[in-house]
Amino acid sequence: MLRAVMVSGEIEAGTSARTRIATRLLPFLFLLYVANYLDRTNIAYATLGMKGDLGLSDSVFGTASGIFFIGYFALQIPGALLVEQWSARRLLALTLITWGALTTLTAFVHTAHQLYAARFLLGAAEAGFFPGVIVYLSHWFTAKDRGKAIARFMAAIPIGFMIGGPIAGNILGAHWLNLTGWRWLFLIEGAPAIIFGIATIFYLPDWPNDARWLSSTERDWINARLSDERAAKAHVQQMTIWQALRHPAVLILTTALFFTYTGGYAFWFWFPTILQRLTGWTDVRLIGWVGAIPFAAATVGLLFVGWSSDRLRERRWHFAVPQLAAAAALGAWFLLPHSNGLLVVLCAIIGTGTVAYFPAFFTLPSEFLTSAAAAAAVGFINCTASIGGFFGPKIFGNLSQQTGSFTSGFAMMIVCWIIGSVLVLVCPRERNA
Repeated sequence: MLRAVMVSGEIEAGTSARTRIATRLLPFLFLLYVANYLDRTNIAYATLGMKGDLGLSDSVFGTASGIFFIGYFALQIPGALLVEQWSARRLLALTLITWGALTTLTAFVHTAHQLYAARFLLGAAEAGFFPGVIVYLSHWFTAKDRGKAIARFMAAIPIGFMIGGPIAGNILGAHWLNLTGWRWLFLIEGAPAIIFGIATIFYLPDWPNDARWLSSTERDWINARLSDERAAKAHVQQMTIWQALRHPAVLILTTALFFTYTGGYAFWFWFPTILQRLTGWTDVRLIGWVGAIPFAAATVGLLFVGWSSDRLRERRWHFAVPQLAAAAALGAWFLLPHSNGLLVVLCAIIGTGTVAYFPAFFTLPSEFLTSAAAAAAVGFINCTASIGGFFGPKIFGNLSQQTGSFTSGFAMMIVCWIIGSVLVLVCPRERNA
């Protein structure tokens, strides 16, 4: 009888701890990531006005979009390690305030080289945020819940695009205080990051033991579960950071994500321009609203994949299927009669495929690495793969300018998504690595 009461109490503590942690942390982290993606990707819509004002070619715009990831590359591993060994709260607050300020300063560029510099610095400022949050979530969520937690956090990507399009479409039509709309877009969208950065200092606890909003039994439950998971992976606990970065599975996952990002960022940054040119629409407000549709679909897909991958405890096919669906949808554009309606439907499938895989993919490193090794691996995988975010938009822009069409760029994206999917599917299983 006593044992039954104890088990019942533990189950109750676990349920309340999981619910309270998710309710407290995930909505706030979600808002931070929305601000992140608004500031990272607003250039996709700003370029509709910048090209005329600054005389940007497709090649220049592709370089400006992609150069962000050169700066982004440098600081991701240190950012992930600082969250593990220093303070998530302080690091995230610092990055938010810095990138918000740099976004507002982008409003005052006048040349292509100034734009390149602004985008490079913005990438460096944002570098520690994403890997830092992925590591931070591993301090609060067990493996059973981590895929759903990552999915709810990363739903900010499609929602950032979804709300960013209509907002940008309306701001681009403004002309206040003798400043054109695209300049106001950077000024207005940089402010939330600064405000959220200040709020982060006071709102986020670093570890469960710092959370006054958890009861002592809830803190004991989550700490015990996370300790059990670390103990179960004791055979890799002593792996050094350098050994983790040379782990065969880490190297293959990095290569796979590089190709995935190459195709994905080409689509994300060029999507407003693709929509404008293939439909012939000139109303930026219409482009903004229609441009939200693919990312509304992507939000549903991402949450579903996070739920399904946790329920089935399967990650690889939950990564590959969305990517292959995106490749098939883009390939269908070459085969089916063209129409604006078909374009929107296919872009909805592509948008979903380029987003939905995230929760399945980013649970993989923490399933066979722990502590500093896992933190370094997450930072290494994302920072190295993020170079694809430079190559994708740049190659697409160069191909567009050289050929006068999007055909070659579309083919490049299809190939990237297929390669990324195959690499994850053949990646060595953790038990055999």
